[in-house]
Amino acid sequence: MSINSEIIFQKIQLEHLDLVLRLFKSAAEKIAKKNVDHWQYWKNPPQEKINWVKAGIENEEFFFINDLRNQNIGMVRILNEDELYWGKQDVKATYIHSLVIKEEFNGKGMGETVLDEIEKNAKANGCVYLRLDAVTKNTKLCSYYENLGFLKVGTKKMPLSLNNLYQKKIID
Repeated sequence: MSINSEIIFQKIQLEHLDLVLRLFKSAAEKIAKKNVDHWQYWKNPPQEKINWVKAGIENEEFFFINDLRNQNIGMVRILNEDELYWGKQDVKATYIHSLVIKEEFNGKGMGETVLDEIEKNAKANGCVYLRLDAVTKNTKLCSYYENLGFLKVGTKKMPLSLNNLYQKKIID
């Protein structure tokens, strides 16, 4: 668990799988309202996606994001390696997936706060890069990451999407 002045990361347990899937579903519904074809498979996830979430929980990679009153504001998956999207890497990096901020907390800087806290932890662990991806069709999300200092360094074709790969150098 990690704490900063505004948020707490709490490891997600397998018993909370249904809540995680509900968070994904509500994020997909929010995105659909904006007419963006991104994450729509989370409305009725295929078994491979459910298994991907279970594996992440079992590997202690999924975290609830809570405020200091212990109110849940979302979740995130944080990995030390990501061969699925990035392949085998020689440089130490932290990989971010599945950043979900609940709709009622949108527009309050919580996404940036979460990314800043992950970056601090990554630096403390000697990581050179912070890496993440975004579906190419979600241009608003891609711009958001670029405005936060992430550089597009490639694309990755996945079975359900084409993703931009972004990284931010955090240690020289």
